[in-house]
Amino acid sequence: MAEKVGLISLGCAKNLVNSEQMLWLLDEAGYEITPEAENSDVVIVNTCSFIESAKSEAIENILELAGLKKEGKIKKIIVAGCLAERYKDEVLEQIPEVDALVGCGSFGRIVSAVDKVLENEKLNYFDDVSTSDEEGSRVLTTPEHTAYIKIAEGCDNCCAYCVIPSLRGKYRSRPMERILEEASAIAQGGAKELIVIAQDITRYGLDLYGERRLSDLLRAMCEIEGVEWIRLHYLYPDGFTEALTQTIAQEDKIVKYLDIPIQHINDDLLKRMNRRGTGQEIEALFSSLRARIPGLVLRTSIIVGLPGETETEFTQLCSFLKRAKIERAGVFPYSAEEGTPAALMEGQVPEDMKFRRAEIVMGIQQKIMDAYNRRMKGQQLRVLCEGFDRYADCYFGRSFADSPEIDGKVFFKSDEKLSEGALINVQITGSIDGDLRGKAVIE
Repeated sequence: MAEKVGLISLGCAKNLVNSEQMLWLLDEAGYEITPEAENSDVVIVNTCSFIESAKSEAIENILELAGLKKEGKIKKIIVAGCLAERYKDEVLEQIPEVDALVGCGSFGRIVSAVDKVLENEKLNYFDDVSTSDEEGSRVLTTPEHTAYIKIAEGCDNCCAYCVIPSLRGKYRSRPMERILEEASAIAQGGAKELIVIAQDITRYGLDLYGERRLSDLLRAMCEIEGVEWIRLHYLYPDGFTEALTQTIAQEDKIVKYLDIPIQHINDDLLKRMNRRGTGQEIEALFSSLRARIPGLVLRTSIIVGLPGETETEFTQLCSFLKRAKIERAGVFPYSAEEGTPAALMEGQVPEDMKFRRAEIVMGIQQKIMDAYNRRMKGQQLRVLCEGFDRYADCYFGRSFADSPEIDGKVFFKSDEKLSEGALINVQITGSIDGDLRGKAVIE
């Protein structure tokens, strides 16, 4: 009887892809994959440690598994991913129930790690994070109609507040032909939405081909039969080329939803963050994109409370957000991460002030989102059906303006039975708590 292996994947979609690759390797090796942690022979937790909240979530999960191990409900624990890479010594010292650590450059060795811990060996695998092989088949854990396509690993941007380059290594683009092979196979399996991900997708191709090739890649992906939506995360403001903008504007399959993290708008703050470009250039980019891509929905990330951020600089950010009316935004109080330049900067902002500023920005963004939802009333939106909510007695799904897990939903009634993954038109009738409501228009 095959040993049971459970896997808990935390953090971002890029981490989820690594989890799916590990599941495939374990399945090929003959292990029984189980969704339940209890009664597993081995549980792997693939961790994130980007900011303090992610570290806390990872530690809580590991401690919960340690408790199950003490109770005899699981046998072995493997900690993989960013927390293992970043805190290898601390994890083993403080949580002795952990049997193995697998760093970010060693996902491909997960079968060996499971084999050895089942033989009662303690081990650490930490290979070079800048040379790890990012290819490999996956056991998809997303709904059949949606899948992530990771086009690169690592990051060369070296923002002053960010630990990712030290954990994930230098930027490495995957060969275009391998990406297209993977995307085609996933589409043949029923996926209608492909979500293109990397730490910075606009950099795609620079390291491998000597030039930015995201536009070429997207044009080729649009030719894949069965693909209806192509969604893009994350595009850096200074990485837009004329070819890329044209491709996004012209290709109907590329949803007009762009995730462009800006972090701030003040020039001095951007310099302290080691971000390229100026606030004026960001404003000009957003204005140009909106002019050339009708109906565009923008998403961004904002950091408030970076060391030295003054009330004047914060007020400038708020004024910009009110003008730009960015429809979707993630707002984060600055998290001082050891090993980053920003953690050593003078002028650390008090915690209560950081959270107060975050609340103010979230209040601004809530008004912008509410105004967007009011504009949608009376319009028809194409919605990807994700299931039926029996408590609300209606279907739910996402429009082009909603990325999975981070944005809202569209709840709607239908006179006909719908299948999960169906793309249908929905007449929007209103909104409740940030989610749109409507009725399916059956053609």
